[in-house]
Amino acid sequence: MKRELKNPKKAELFRELPSVDELLRTSEVSALVSHHGGAAVTDAARAVLARLRQEISSGLLDASALRLALQNMSEAVAKQVRSSLKYSLRPVINATGVILHTNLGRAPLGAVALDHIRETAVTYSNLEFEIEAGERGKRDVHVDRLFRRLLSDETKERGDVSTIVVNNNAAAVLLALNSLAEGGEVIVSRGELVEIGGSFRIPDVMSKSGAVLREVGTTNRTRVADYEKAINEKTRLLLRVHRSNFEITGFTEQPAVSELVALAKKRNVPLMEDLGSGALVDLRTFGISGETGVLDSLRTGVDVVTYSGDKLLGGPQAGLISGRADLVTRMRSNSLFRALRVDKLTYASLEATLLAYVKRDYEAIPTLRIMHLTKEEIGKRAEDLIAKVGTLPRLRLEILDGESVIGGGAAPSSTLPTRLVAVTSDTLSADELAARLRAADPPIVARVEEGRVLLDLRTVFSEQDRFVFEALEVIGR
Repeated sequence: MKRELKNPKKAELFRELPSVDELLRTSEVSALVSHHGGAAVTDAARAVLARLRQEISSGLLDASALRLALQNMSEAVAKQVRSSLKYSLRPVINATGVILHTNLGRAPLGAVALDHIRETAVTYSNLEFEIEAGERGKRDVHVDRLFRRLLSDETKERGDVSTIVVNNNAAAVLLALNSLAEGGEVIVSRGELVEIGGSFRIPDVMSKSGAVLREVGTTNRTRVADYEKAINEKTRLLLRVHRSNFEITGFTEQPAVSELVALAKKRNVPLMEDLGSGALVDLRTFGISGETGVLDSLRTGVDVVTYSGDKLLGGPQAGLISGRADLVTRMRSNSLFRALRVDKLTYASLEATLLAYVKRDYEAIPTLRIMHLTKEEIGKRAEDLIAKVGTLPRLRLEILDGESVIGGGAAPSSTLPTRLVAVTSDTLSADELAARLRAADPPIVARVEEGRVLLDLRTVFSEQDRFVFEALEVIGR
């Protein structure tokens, strides 16, 4: 679109701008309508014109710059349409080495989970239908049967174990407390009143549940006798909470779970443990110690365990409640359960993930596969990446020893040995380098430490290595 500019004054420049209707009638822009629809193209045209008005107003556009902008109006509208119609939620490459990165979606789902989601999502399913009986069924049966195989066989001496699913672990804690302790007291150590992601605090969740918090002990030292002294006629539950993302060290004391189990049985009060990030495998096989698993709690005699589906379990976002069948039945009959229940896509992905556990096909669960990678395997990929990149005029790459972390509030003091690709530049700061990587397609999210960008390929899938190479090559030329 070309126009003769007669006067460089702002008023004259404003008059040179076409109207929205004029812009839509041009052949190039009208062609966009057939592909993207009139509403989207009209909004894009308005946005482009508004941006030009703002630039004229602020003095950023003179007559010659406006002339060039008017010549490229159709391209500007096309770019605006594409930008406005792009998905906001998009894939990124996690090169931080944080395996369960909350900001990056925590546990990635495996191919088996995606396949099961696809096959049940595109058609009707038996979500709440009993096929043999031809009548309404319950949606939680699809995963409870697998949890029973994974948990009940290992805890036969304590009776049947049942599991229900809600939308996240905070919801699981809310439902459990409301079902078991509404109007009564819940005894918990002062050192376990943690704040989890998004500024959600355990005392706040407890307050919403209708239960009354009864703190015992001190921040660093709590004994089983403190719990026993606090038990009274109003006590409905003993609660133990995983300290998410931090540890208390030094002059500390905390009763063993077995001590709390014995006290709970003695006083006939249920014991609940909020694990936060619950593992269904022995993490010591990955070199991670000190992280209690779901089976550890149930075998010891904990009555109810709450944990997340999208952390160490490696499945979709969900809150899981496993424990004594009679207590779980009370939660299932609570009206809150319907408000907090999950949809068919969550059940499909969770069922597929659990089936991989039943088959002991741990390679099908990305979180476990990532944790199992050795320092040597990661180092070999780092060497291959540097060799492929070669010499770049603007970047220097070297390999360093480093540590990956679990993240997601799990095993806060545990690390996994890794090899890092350190990237530096004489012309770009570390923050500028990190920003350039995030501007790649797909975006690459890295760590910045001590003036260097650090890439940990542990959390980069091998098929994504080429995107890291391409981004480095573009930045380094």
